[in-house]
Amino acid sequence: MLNGLVFLGCVGCLVFSYYVQHYQGVEPCPLCIFQRLALLAVALVSLAAALHNPREWGAKIYGVLLALVAGGGAGIAARHVWLQHLPPEETPRCGPSLEYMLEAFPLNETIREVLTGSGECAKVDWTLLGFSMPQWTLLLFVGLVIVGLWGNWRLPSSTLITVPKS
Repeated sequence: MLNGLVFLGCVGCLVFSYYVQHYQGVEPCPLCIFQRLALLAVALVSLAAALHNPREWGAKIYGVLLALVAGGGAGIAARHVWLQHLPPEETPRCGPSLEYMLEAFPLNETIREVLTGSGECAKVDWTLLGFSMPQWTLLLFVGLVIVGLWGNWRLPSSTLITVPKS
């Protein structure tokens, strides 16, 4: 059940990011797009875990997969937050758009360029309660790592407590 809730939460966050893009006019930078892809990957792993509904070691494997994927998303979001907190003179130059890079460069070079960030990734376009979108997604990914591991690593209560037979 917890994996199903994680899936629904991820879908809700993705819907919200598209709402902010299409109805509030905030265009995502390349790192934002990679964070969306990481969130989609977390959603797919949690959906598979919810549909499979494994026990014991299967649940632990899904927990590790969720933690790895969400940890990767947290790394991308942390890099984004770091870029946003650089002094203006230290921000990287603005690079080409993601669409252009995908057309013109090999995939591994595109990924490397995106992860190094660009000037557009350092710009804060949207805040909620004083936190930027990458800060919120960093908190989300850290929470997903914790929930994924905790929810999938805990053993069923019947294996934790043994009732002596009389």
